[in-house]
Amino acid sequence: MEPLENLLQQIRACRICEEHLILGPRPVLRASTSAKLLIVGQAPGTKVHSSGKPWDDQSGKRLRNWLGLEPEVFYDESKVAIVPMGFCYPGKGKSGDLPPRPECAQHWHQDLLTLLPNIELTLLVGKYAQDYFLGANAKSTLTENVTNWREYLPKYMPMPHPSPRNQFWVKHNPWFEQEAVPVLRETVQQLLS
Repeated sequence: MEPLENLLQQIRACRICEEHLILGPRPVLRASTSAKLLIVGQAPGTKVHSSGKPWDDQSGKRLRNWLGLEPEVFYDESKVAIVPMGFCYPGKGKSGDLPPRPECAQHWHQDLLTLLPNIELTLLVGKYAQDYFLGANAKSTLTENVTNWREYLPKYMPMPHPSPRNQFWVKHNPWFEQEAVPVLRETVQQLLS
């Protein structure tokens, strides 16, 4: 068995934070050694937990629109790897889902990312992914990270979360869809063609 397949099997069988997961563990991710685009979001929501298919909800619909990708390309793991900060649904909080469980990134991400040698662009969807990947180069807020998206290219593209709950942010930052999204679409098309 290939090292990546072996690791993905281990991750999908993971029960490290089972006691904290109200719906139980169901790690959701996709990866292939040939993937050139990596999408790092927060954690699956209830719909994704149920289907086992990443971004299988309204957030995913908006994300695919921002990227200009049809579902068959978006879900082609030979091209697109989808590795959230937390692999399982973390539960419901006061104003949306709880933050991703930290155990996933701590335990799995380093080994997993090492086995994705062809990634050329990583989309950092939300503040958790931005803080983890940008480290000391992360700004203090998501808006600052996304506003300064050009300085992180060509390796990273910080993005707001495409959730319908985030409509307020998108509405009050129209420059994102006017300036950043066209560049993102063009970059992704060139990368995956």
